[in-house]
Amino acid sequence: MNSLRMRLPKDAAAIALGADKVARALGTACRKRGITLEMTRTGSRGLFWLEPLLEVDVDGTLNAFGPVLAGDAESLIETICTGRSHELALGRIEDHPYLKRQTRLTFARCGTIDPASFDAYARADGLAGLRRAFDMTAAQIIAEVTASGLRGRGGAGFPAGVKWQAAAKASGARKYVVCNADEGDSGTFADRMLMEGDPFLLLEGMVVAGIAIGATHGLIYIRSEYPHAIAAMRNAIAAAREHALLGERILGSAHSFDVEIRVGAGSYVCGEETALLESLEGKRGEVRAKPPLPVHHGLFGQPTVVNNVLTLAAVPTILAEGAAFYRNFGIGNARGTIAVQLAGDIRFGGLFETPFGPPLGELVEDIGGGTASGRPIRAVQVGGPLGAYFPTSVFDTPFDYEAFAARNGLIGHGGIVVFNDTVNLLRQARFAMEFCAIESCGKCTPCRIGSVRGMEVIDRIAAAKGSPETITLLRDLCDIMRSGSLCALGGFVPYPVLSALEHFPEDFGLR
Repeated sequence: MNSLRMRLPKDAAAIALGADKVARALGTACRKRGITLEMTRTGSRGLFWLEPLLEVDVDGTLNAFGPVLAGDAESLIETICTGRSHELALGRIEDHPYLKRQTRLTFARCGTIDPASFDAYARADGLAGLRRAFDMTAAQIIAEVTASGLRGRGGAGFPAGVKWQAAAKASGARKYVVCNADEGDSGTFADRMLMEGDPFLLLEGMVVAGIAIGATHGLIYIRSEYPHAIAAMRNAIAAAREHALLGERILGSAHSFDVEIRVGAGSYVCGEETALLESLEGKRGEVRAKPPLPVHHGLFGQPTVVNNVLTLAAVPTILAEGAAFYRNFGIGNARGTIAVQLAGDIRFGGLFETPFGPPLGELVEDIGGGTASGRPIRAVQVGGPLGAYFPTSVFDTPFDYEAFAARNGLIGHGGIVVFNDTVNLLRQARFAMEFCAIESCGKCTPCRIGSVRGMEVIDRIAAAKGSPETITLLRDLCDIMRSGSLCALGGFVPYPVLSALEHFPEDFGLR
């Protein structure tokens, strides 16, 4: 054997688990045998328990191995050269049950192409949506996105087409498309995976949004804790300009659009769209009162569409395949696919893209394999640090915006964090208040002061073992925070607190 072709992720999760060391070790092992190694560093497929996941081309078939450590390099090369089996062999990764059960629309290319290569993106059916957009009017593009049923994947679930329509109708000297990549919820990593694994898809979606609303400039606001995503997006923007995906007369069309990156400074509240806009303007990240809405008075006072990464990344598929194709997935008013992210004490942690609708229990126990520790599941938190805690008794809840809302919960960004039977939900409720106190921008009293009072009240509950008066006080405080806070930070803290109190009263000293 004179040469070998391999794929190995350069996703941040894979690197954290040793992918770079594996790449170097494989290079050394091949050189020893005089083998020419062609290695493509890809994004991750999202099967994190198998990372670093290596795919090797053997006679035209990609065979997977994982999780691979640097110390496995010699035996792997020996196995491949001799045709023998290896204990880390997985066969074709596409045949793995975790992948076969998915509907990969947004993440179809992640883990399969070099994310730094514009040509690789174009060869893998990239740009089809944008090219169709060139043959449509702005109104037709917005109508297509509206008909698809696409809703914001950042947490609020607001219809994307409605937002675009409002911005398109608004008057202003200049309009903007802002991508919210300030992914800060616990147990979430889909935005990062997309930016590191298929960055041109995000850029294509932003260009389409720009054409639809009449904007020529876009900004991507990425959290500073994502250095690999920042680097990947910067490289992609440079390549996109070189290949005329960005700049004047995009791909030879009459449209112009360019994108720049801004890096956040670690504030959780800047994930809220108006605080993000304040930060982009160089101001302190404080929430704005609404109205006016950003679509009317956004960045620098101009009409602005703010969508998160996965919302914009869904747009090229909608245009390429048609609204009816996308709307065919999902249930009720939740159409298309959702990137479920499984984390915490979970056996098969990772990303699972699926149409809306699977029961929560199926996602956690069947697809996720239950706990990695082997202990019983006691609770799962869905929707980040401001999401509700659900016991196993409500695992029949469909993964759908309205179904979760009916049980006083929220899907948020699609993150699910699993807790075993050692968790204390009173402590988790206190953590929600503490988190809010630390991350509050301080602009509104219910959030700034209420979160501090919340910690004090929960401490009193712990000391008094469920005093009825103190429990009532906690409920009243949550009502004030929910109804009086300017944004979702203070307004959503009642979700984890009250759900913990409702479903796990014994942790609060109640019978």
